Amino acid sequence: MAAAHAHWSSRFGFLMAAIGSSVGLGNFWRFPYTAGENGGAAFILIYLVCVALIGFPVLMAELAVGRYGQKSAIGSVAKVAADNGSSKLWTITGVIGLIGGILVLCFYSVVAGWVTAYILKMADGELLGQAPEAVAAAFGTFTADSYQVLGWHTAFMVLTILVVAQGVTSGIERAASILMPLFFIMLVGMVGYAAYAGNFGAAVNYLFAVDFSEVSGATFLAAVGQAFFSIGLGSAIMITYGSYLDRDANIGQSAGIISAADTGVAMIAGLAIFPFVFAFTNIEPNAGPALFFQALPAAFAAMPGGNIVGTVFFALALIAALTSSISLLQAVVAWVEENSSFHKSTIAWTMGGFIWLVGAGVAFSMGFFDLLDFLSGSIALPLAGLLMAVFMGWVVDRKLAKAELSHASPLLFGFFRFSTRFLAPVALVVILALGLSDRFGWGLSEMIFGG
Repeated sequence: MAAAHAHWSSRFGFLMAAIGSSVGLGNFWRFPYTAGENGGAAFILIYLVCVALIGFPVLMAELAVGRYGQKSAIGSVAKVAADNGSSKLWTITGVIGLIGGILVLCFYSVVAGWVTAYILKMADGELLGQAPEAVAAAFGTFTADSYQVLGWHTAFMVLTILVVAQGVTSGIERAASILMPLFFIMLVGMVGYAAYAGNFGAAVNYLFAVDFSEVSGATFLAAVGQAFFSIGLGSAIMITYGSYLDRDANIGQSAGIISAADTGVAMIAGLAIFPFVFAFTNIEPNAGPALFFQALPAAFAAMPGGNIVGTVFFALALIAALTSSISLLQAVVAWVEENSSFHKSTIAWTMGGFIWLVGAGVAFSMGFFDLLDFLSGSIALPLAGLLMAVFMGWVVDRKLAKAELSHASPLLFGFFRFSTRFLAPVALVVILALGLSDRFGWGLSEMIFGG
């Protein structure tokens, strides 16, 4: 017999868990270099608009479906479809999202293992005083040692499983309620130190001086993609977390807080990163993923007290990674728990072990890493998000949606309907089409954006 469905013990606990799930490595790793590659401040302005017009409404939709269904992501979509008199085939929305989330965690945990390793590299001063070229080479040497990468991947997955195995309130909510306030305190402290020791003026100018001459169609696409993926949409997380909400929860308000917190962390993270990059390295801010594991360690290696600052920074990133990985694992654990009589701890270790095993393949093959990244980021997540938007915008009866979003004002509900019916589907179709085009060389990006 399946266990009774859990609920958050407090609104604060839910918000910390949900914000923790959306604030991940993407805020530290992907956002800074995506901004750097797409015009800095101009990209950020467009990104904010995309969060408001697309990310926020789809987040409302996922939380609403979960809260209505009071089941796993798959079970909640199935219940909404059944009560709405719609086809059972819409359950595929939850299935694709859940698969996408599993794929993400399989390689995300490997990257999080890199982060964990770099905490110790910073703490013991291994990189201090080394030239930027030597620091960059050290990262290549580390990732080439597959057994060492596997060890750190294992350590991170064990930590994730330990939290999820404790359950929603005793594990996830308790961990998030401790880790996220600590995260925000450390992040503010890091920005303060960056303002003191780094080139803060250059960072502010880079992030917030708007130059629309750098804007192209590709900038808008990058902003839409970042707005969607950063919040954690399409991966079954928010449906699952929404299912633990009580009936009196204000979904619109909660979605607004989560979206704003995720966006704020992404921009504040830029102010914690770029001052050091500008002050202590000659590496361009659009250096891609290398910014995180090569440029920043090089900056820490060159600055006074860099081992302490670097340790704090990578500890911040570890907290962000852990709270996100917990939510990804919980989504699949919730589904298995709902459909079996096994104890949640057994399920957490079993499913976590399966994900660890796939991740082990990633540790030994960057090609496998790229494949999982493509299958999740270019297919599963945007497809699940597209289906969710169409489901809530076109399939679910307006009265059912309105009843579930009863706290929303007429203006907010009208905007929600407009976005899920028109804005979000169009944006996600474009992301899907261009993602597939880039993978298979169809040339759509060149046709649309030139180049």
